[in-house]
Amino acid sequence: MSRAARPHLPVRPIWLCRVCGHPWPCGMARLSLLTEYRGNRTALLIYLATLKVEAATQLAALTPGAPPTDLTDRFLSWARARG
Repeated sequence: MSRAARPHLPVRPIWLCRVCGHPWPCGMARLSLLTEYRGNRTALLIYLATLKVEAATQLAALTPGAPPTDLTDRFLSWARARG
């Protein structure tokens, strides 16, 4: 009997992957998102930008005075169209 693959989703408000514990979106989440949004990179970037704002707000509330860094790279840079 095989196990169903568990989706790599974020644990809010800490924004770590609930499966692997890496900062979300982890590698598997990125692959899933690229597959889900294949052919519609603009929609993917809008979705990720919305989540980036949510993550920034939640992470800032966890560590007042130390705003989260590198969220643009983490949420958006990897999803930009290549070439």
